[in-house]
Amino acid sequence: MNSIQLSAPCKVNYRLDVIRRRPDGYHDLRMIMQRVDLCDTITLSLSDTPGVRVTCGSAEVPDGPGNIAWRAADLLLRRSGREAELGIDIAIDKRIPVAAGLGGGSSDAATVLMGVNSLLELDLSDEELMKIGVTLGADVPFFIFKKTALAEGIGNLLTPLDAVPPVWLLLVNPRVPVSTAWVYQNLELTKRDAVSIVPRSFGTIGDLCAVLANDLEAVTVGRYPVIREIKELLLREGAAGALMSGSGPTVFGVFESEAGARACAGKLVAEHDWFCAAAQTL
Repeated sequence: MNSIQLSAPCKVNYRLDVIRRRPDGYHDLRMIMQRVDLCDTITLSLSDTPGVRVTCGSAEVPDGPGNIAWRAADLLLRRSGREAELGIDIAIDKRIPVAAGLGGGSSDAATVLMGVNSLLELDLSDEELMKIGVTLGADVPFFIFKKTALAEGIGNLLTPLDAVPPVWLLLVNPRVPVSTAWVYQNLELTKRDAVSIVPRSFGTIGDLCAVLANDLEAVTVGRYPVIREIKELLLREGAAGALMSGSGPTVFGVFESEAGARACAGKLVAEHDWFCAAAQTL
């Protein structure tokens, strides 16, 4: 097998609590993370020409070592000890918006790690790939974990959440890129007397919507008020709940049916120049 094509799903955060700033500059977080079937498509091919090459065709995504997927492939190629004789070509068909709070880059990196592991027959376990993945980015292990999860630490300590109802989401992005680093730099942490308890299972969509919260939302909304506008529109058009994902600016609405999500998407696309995608949870 010299080539493989894989799907790299995005994610949303049903919950994002920033617990504290750590001495290393990162933040301790508590998140509920959910994979969603809006996916990039990644084609990996082995080559007789040494080195890693990435093509994406998006002006927003670098093709060389600045691409996290490039770094993922380079790490495993070097680990294999075959970097002098083999190369890896990576073609990324981007469907997930960039710098959007949806984890697209992290998912691409995780998918490349899993795909190169298979192509090079390295036989690394998911646990080993997750340890490699966290050196690339805090969200990378989640996409290798492949389960809805409670994520703690910097996002790398994962506990599966099994009883989470499948839902349809409408992802709405106002086409403004948001820097995660900027959001955290402008976050003003208030002292928590206690961290609220987050349930480990959700019987209904109502239970799920009751837990929706994101400590980063106030920072991003302060600079991009359109996020608040999108949330209000989603709720007005029938969403059971709405929240900004990650550091934004993508907002997702939770719907009980595909028809409801797609009807809302049609209305928003007709009235606004926003990216809208109805998608199922995985």
